[in-house]
Amino acid sequence: MLWRAAKYLLAVPAAVILLTLAVINRHAVRLVLDPFRPDEPVLFVVLPFYAYLIGALLIGIVVGGLGVWLGQARWRRSARRQGAEVQRWRAEANRLERERQGLAR
Repeated sequence: MLWRAAKYLLAVPAAVILLTLAVINRHAVRLVLDPFRPDEPVLFVVLPFYAYLIGALLIGIVVGGLGVWLGQARWRRSARRQGAEVQRWRAEANRLERERQGLAR
């Protein structure tokens, strides 16, 4: 419950700020992708400025998430190995339990 409230306390102000920036920065901006002829570019994109802001935010979220995911690879690998070891030990325990029950009869 506390986690959900904390998410809303962070998400609502962030959304208000983002919407305010989007409303204020509606003018078109040209992003030049041609470094050799910046005056008469062959490659350029014209979008509202807020689209660049939101795009940068989304790229940051994706790159950050990918970095965290790659950073946790070691722990996921360890968990898989330990899970496989647990399965082997459970199978061995079940086999020994069946043997014990078979000998007790």
